[in-house]
Formats: sequence, C-alpha cells, structure tokens
Amino acid sequence: GLLKSIDPLVCIMLPSGSILCLLSTFFCTWVLCNAQSDPGTPVIQLRLAGDKKKYHEGRVEVLYNGAWGTVCDDDFSISAARVVCRELGFMDAESWFPSAKYGKGEGHIWLDNVHCTGTETSLAQCPSNGFGVSDCKHSEDVGVVCSPRRIPGFKLTQKGGSDEGVMVHVEDVRIRATYSHRKRIPITDGFLEVKEEGKWRQICNEDWTGMNSRVICGMFGFPGEKRKNYWGFSVNCTGNEADLSDCKVGREIEMKGNLTCEKGMPVVVSCVPGRTFAPSVSMGFRKAYRLEQPLVRLRGGAMIGEGRVEVLKNGEWGTVCDDNWNIKAATVVCRELGFGSAKEALTDARLGQGIGPVHMNEVQCSGFEKSLTECHFNRQALGCSHEEDAAVKCIVPDMGFSNRLRLNGGRNPNEGRVEVLTHRNGSLVWGTVCSDSWGTMEAMVVCRQLGLGFANHAFQETHYWQGDSSADAVVMSGVRCSGTELTLDQCLHHGKHINCPKGGGRFAAGVSCTQTAPDLVLNAQVVEQTTYLEDRPMYVLQCALEEKCLSKSADNADPSSYRRLLRFSSQIQNNGQTDFRPRAGHQSWVWHECHRHFHSMEVFTHYDLLSLNGTKVAEGHKASFCLEDTHCDEGIQKRYECANFGAQGISVGCSDTYRHDIDCQWIDITDLKPGDYIFQVVINPNYEVAESDYTNNIMKCRSRYDGQRIWTYNCHTGGSLSSETDETFPGLLTNQLSHR
Repeated sequence: GLLKSIDPLVCIMLPSGSILCLLSTFFCTWVLCNAQSDPGTPVIQLRLAGDKKKYHEGRVEVLYNGAWGTVCDDDFSISAARVVCRELGFMDAESWFPSAKYGKGEGHIWLDNVHCTGTETSLAQCPSNGFGVSDCKHSEDVGVVCSPRRIPGFKLTQKGGSDEGVMVHVEDVRIRATYSHRKRIPITDGFLEVKEEGKWRQICNEDWTGMNSRVICGMFGFPGEKRKNYWGFSVNCTGNEADLSDCKVGREIEMKGNLTCEKGMPVVVSCVPGRTFAPSVSMGFRKAYRLEQPLVRLRGGAMIGEGRVEVLKNGEWGTVCDDNWNIKAATVVCRELGFGSAKEALTDARLGQGIGPVHMNEVQCSGFEKSLTECHFNRQALGCSHEEDAAVKCIVPDMGFSNRLRLNGGRNPNEGRVEVLTHRNGSLVWGTVCSDSWGTMEAMVVCRQLGLGFANHAFQETHYWQGDSSADAVVMSGVRCSGTELTLDQCLHHGKHINCPKGGGRFAAGVSCTQTAPDLVLNAQVVEQTTYLEDRPMYVLQCALEEKCLSKSADNADPSSYRRLLRFSSQIQNNGQTDFRPRAGHQSWVWHECHRHFHSMEVFTHYDLLSLNGTKVAEGHKASFCLEDTHCDEGIQKRYECANFGAQGISVGCSDTYRHDIDCQWIDITDLKPGDYIFQVVINPNYEVAESDYTNNIMKCRSRYDGQRIWTYNCHTGGSLSSETDETFPGLLTNQLSHR
C-alpha cells in the first residue's frame, strides 16, 4: 500500500516488505491509476485548445457529461496547472495564463475556484465550486504551458468505458510532400505524419475517412480536400474539428513487428487550395478562378484570413451579430473564403465596428455549409449593435512569404530597414529597396507579408537603423503597391534594371508595423442632410483664398464679387482598434497666420465634384487644423481637445465633426455648369496615417445642379454597396483612391 508521498517522490511497500520510491510523475503510469480509480470522482477528459503555437500549451478544456467546456481563472495556480499537464501526459507545468490568453472558449464553464495541491492525479479531484457552478465569463478562461517533455510510457487513457480517446499526446502534425509535389508551394499533397515522443510517424489509412482529410486540410489552411513509421491508432473526425488533436482516437491498430500497417497503407492527403493560394509553376499564382461578387467578406483584420465578418443582402453590405457565434460558423466563413478552418471565433467587435445594417443574428451552422448564408439565423437583429460585430481568424497555408523578406536594424522586431531576398548572378542575395515613391501602401504589404499586422509608418530614410552591411545594395526599385498584394514582389516594380537615383544606404526603405490601427468612416447621412448653397463675397474669403480653399478662378476675382459655395457638415467616426493621431508631432505642425491656428495635417480630406465619367470639375480640401473628440459613444471618455494647443486625434468610438459653417468646409462651384454630378469626399487621401481599411474612406453622392439649387441624394460610404449597385456611380470605383 501507499507508505508515504513527498513530492516529487511516492513510496510504496511491496508484498515482499521492501520499499520502492518513484517520481510522482511516473507513479500513476506505474500503478495504472487515474481519475476513475475513485468511484466518487467525476469522469472527465482534458485537452489544450485555442489560438496556440505549440502542442504543449493552450486553453484548458474539460469534457464532462459529453460536452466540452472551459475552466475559470479564479484561484487557479501553478499547482493546478501541474495537475492539468500531468493528466495530459506531460512531465510538468511551466506556467499558466488568466484572461483568455489563448482566446475565449465556448459553451459551459465547467470549473471555477479550483484549488489543487499539485499531487492530484486528475483535475476532477481538486476542490472547486462544483461542475457547472461558476459566475465567470469566457474572458476569464485559463490557459497553461506544459513542459514539452512527456511522461515516458504515457498512453491514451480510455475513460468511462469508451473505446475512443482524445488525441492529446500528438506533438505536431505535418504533410510531407510526395516526390511529384516536393517543389510546390503551398504543399497540398503528401504523407500525413504525426510527431510522438520526438519521432515522426505515418498514420495507417485503415478506417481513414474523408472527414479526417477535411480536418487535416482545414488545419493547414485549405478549404477542401480531394478524394508513412506508422502511428498505431485509427482516427475518427466528425469534420468540424479545427485540428487533428481535437479528433477522437479509435482502437489501437495491430502493427507488425517492423511497425508497418498490416492491412493498409500510409495516409496520403490531397488538399484543394483556395483561390488566393492556388499554385502555378510559372507565375506563382494562377488566374483561373472567375471573380464573382462574394456574399461574405472580411474587413479590418491585421493579417490575411482574419477580419470582421460582413455579408451582402439586397445589394448592401452588413455585419453579423455575435449572439451564438461559434467556431463552426467561423469555419464556414473561413472555408467559403478559400482559407482553412477557423482558429478563433471573435465577438464584441474585437476587430473593429462595421457600418450599415446588422444582417444576421443567432447564426447556427452545422459546419458543412458552403456559405454562411446557408446557415440558420434570426433575421431580426433586435438589440444588436455594431459593438457586437462578429469576426474570425482563419488558418492560412504556409506560403513561406516571410522567408523572402526581413526587417533589419530596428529597435524591436516590428521595425527596421526592409531587405528582400532575390536572385542575382545565379545566387540568392539579400538587398535593400529604393525609397523613391515608398509610402504607406508599400509598407502595409511588407508588414502583412511578415505577419506583423498593419503599417504604422513608411520611412524613406533609414540611416538611424544599421542593417546588414552585406545587404546594402539596392535590389528592388520603383515599387508601387495597391495595398492588396500578399507579397512585395507582387507589387509593380522595376525588373532587372534598377533605377534608384538616390541610391540605398541612408535612403533605403523602412517600415514600422503594429497589430492595431484606426479606421475612419465618414457619416454619409450627415453629409446628405446638411448640403446647401451659399453665395459669399470675396472680401470675407481672403483667408480661405490664402489656404487654397477656392477654385483657381478666385485668384484674380474682384474683391466685390461673390463665390458660390456648396456647404455641408462632415462627421468622421473612428471605428478602428486604436486612436487616429496625426503623423507629425506638435513641433512639426504648420502655423497659419490668417486663421490663427496650426495644421497638424496639411491635407486631411479632399472634396470633389466629378462629371459622370469621373472627370474632376470642382474641388476643395480641408486641412486638419483641429482633430478632436467632438462626440464619443456612451462610456467612452474624450481624450483629444484642440483648445490651448492640446493633443490632437480621434479616439476609438469617438467622432470629429466639422460643421458646415466653418471656413473651407465647402466646394467652390462658382464656375460649375448645370447638370448631373458625383459629389465625393475622401478622408486621409494621401494615406498619411495608416488605417485598417481604406475602402470606407470614400463617400459618394449623386448631385443635380440647375444653376440656382442643388440636390444631393443616394449618399453612401465606399464599400457599403455591392459592386453592381456601385456601378450606378460611374467614374471612380469604390476602393480606387488616387495613389500619390
């Protein structure tokens, strides 16, 4: 019987009378004990889930009464983490994290106020409030990091009489390319291998199903599947799992002496890449997909494959309420858009608030729908606001993009001189990028390619960053990006003949990146409701003339003459994840004597009237002499106020209003002929400040002018309507801002 237990030793008396002491980590395996040895202990299973990078870390989830749930972080400790890790077969725990470090879970919160001594063999043995008794939210889900070393001899525990367990002891999974696919990127076809106890093993295809392949393809970033040492267990997936480790492990397969399958062959999976990642031998990306108007899209995400979920209904884009939003619905979205399974289903507008209607609420998906629009949902979004907009993070295939680009010399990994890997004289060499024409859009592509999020700044001088001296030579010039490219080499750029008059060195291109960004949106309804004409004498417009707020004909106008002004108010809301701040600091602001104020941004907005073919016929602009929080949503404190040379900016959840009756808040239409026009407003037109979404920086209206009166109607924000509806506004496309 048990004689003494002194952590880390457990001593027992053998029938012979001798005493045997074992490390406590080996004790349960040696005597085959587990939580079921005590008939009063509830039957549970554990797994590590969530947004994790390593197999031995994750959100702690408990299977109880046939349903998975989470553990609250209240009173959790390193002792409890040790119990969790040992129950999962790891030697020990390294640390634990509160506050949903690995993302919020779903369903039940099974355990709260867990108190473990560290000697328990199962989390179910630790005192707690009881299963299902909790006052916690999923924002308090606990996570652990276990030591990567596994308990020698640890095997899957079959609990509760079931012949299936959870695949918790798989260290890693990979697709090893077949010979014919060895040079393709991404790897879509190959032998499926799992890592166990440091060794890669192939899985036998006995009992292998298409649902298993679906899960594998999804966890490697592919939306669909085509219809090997061996790992000695059969696998049973439902098809909705995000990872192979979430599938059940079936019976142990009888293996021959040399560890080969007795009745089968190694599993070979063949995945179908999404249209964004379709390989092509010559061009790198195939153009064989017919571009059609999608019904679902992502907006506001820092990385490819993540963002706020928006759906198209009756020609208008709207959002999805997060009520009942879960990983199944998120996976439907991800696969529909050509990505793999969902890593995370996000709620509470975690990736920014949308605009327009809330189209879907209480979405319920089986996980196998081809589109989110096929799922059941409540068409009444009563009580839902954009503070509840749902979002997703999807698994994307490993394209090796980050291996061809790097930042060097920065103070941290998120900034530095941009260096690219390219072929020169038959060799691969690192070199710099010419900073001529280098701007925010180019920086956005770099940050996304490296997985560092949004661009914070684009630098045209980098002498303060000491890069790799062997990479000083300029190897790329003339770079111009639209901002949608996945890699810098997909942008327009000079070919073999580099043209960089300033050279590299101190003039090499650089970037700084950030995980969050602001998102300015103009309230189209306010513009439409406040538009009117005013005839104003030239003698009171001298300051406006000095600041170039009038058309060119005003330069030689008689002081007693009048200018006809199209006036309106503009309300600009920050729907992003961080405050909108002018790039220039106080010391760089420009003083304008006439109006007696500083300009923190010389061009904050463009105001234009366009002909129906897109030609500019009248224009105006607004310098940002005062960016402040005019109005904030309930519960948000104003932070920026221009009075007394105060800090300027627009806080998240706040708006800045430029009233119709202030100088330069107009378009000078004195020379305009009667007719039909397009009235357009563009915020942050030069991309001076990085944002998470530029498509909504444009607002357009239809306008009719008869020489005395003007009608403004059908105003809408860029990207809010379907492409077909937006085509009724000839001229500029919704997302086609003039680039420099």
